[in-house]
Amino acid sequence: MIVVDTNIVAYLYFPCVYTEAAIHLLEADPDWNAPLLWRSEFRNILTGYMRRGDLELEHACAIQTAAELLLVGAEHQGDSKQVLRLAHESNCSAYDCEFVALAHMLAAPLFTMDGKIIKAFPAVAKSLITNATA
Repeated sequence: MIVVDTNIVAYLYFPCVYTEAAIHLLEADPDWNAPLLWRSEFRNILTGYMRRGDLELEHACAIQTAAELLLVGAEHQGDSKQVLRLAHESNCSAYDCEFVALAHMLAAPLFTMDGKIIKAFPAVAKSLITNATA
């Protein structure tokens, strides 16, 4: 079981230099978890692609559906007090701390490419690149 941030999910659907590592991570541990916030963040990524003209609405909806199916049953409501405490103790946003709080709650590593999160929470946050192939 692992926690993944929204960008890790996005790497599966939008080819980039991290896509292969995200696929490898999914194959190594398909029990991906995320806070409910991931849906809004993912929709925002899709909106960016649509606004740039790189994605049609129908395709964006299909990608959103596929991503939601990937995380069905593995989405969690965050603990506001824990999120706020983590944000207060770090220089990370409350959005980022949603993922960190979930990783703490599940006693699972959080995979991300966000260096700020990795630096602030090294006990739980792991880089996709250095850990996905280990």
